[in-house]
Amino acid sequence: MVGNPRPGSRTAALAVELARAVAPLVRATQPEIFDLADLTEELGPPLGSGSAARWAGPLGAVHAAGLLIVATPTYKGSYTGLLKSFLDHVGGGALHGVVAVPVTTVGGPAHTLAADLHLRPLLLELGASTPTSALVVGEDGLGDPAGAVRPWLEQNADQLRRALLPVQAQAWLATIRRNAGIA
Repeated sequence: MVGNPRPGSRTAALAVELARAVAPLVRATQPEIFDLADLTEELGPPLGSGSAARWAGPLGAVHAAGLLIVATPTYKGSYTGLLKSFLDHVGGGALHGVVAVPVTTVGGPAHTLAADLHLRPLLLELGASTPTSALVVGEDGLGDPAGAVRPWLEQNADQLRRALLPVQAQAWLATIRRNAGIA
């Protein structure tokens, strides 16, 4: 999920690269990516009357995710208003069982802690677990998303694999039950 208000942003490119890099860890062939800026053009803003109904599809995807990558540029030392407006529709604890990776792009070293001081607590409040370090990328790393993701993945792949084991086991059991006709 990308919370940059500009469609096709460098934050989105970083999120897509990370999603593709971790897809083999979760045995996903094609990760589902949604950019809130693109969806805002299609669905209208994620706030105000009727917004929860208009945004039901993306909200359902967030609730159903086993792994959720949440990427945002740092705005005013925190995450974007677009991301906040969207996540305001997710109740406290509603993401229990979801493994989340906080990702921030930062304009300078003063904002490198924004992911851990603001975005991670938000994800924890919503019930997600955040077992890895945040991926924080400065202006100098945004031109090469793969180069920014590679060292993060080398440091965090084992933690991510371990955290996803229960998620994968639940999916496996659900498949067996469905195939056996067991509710």
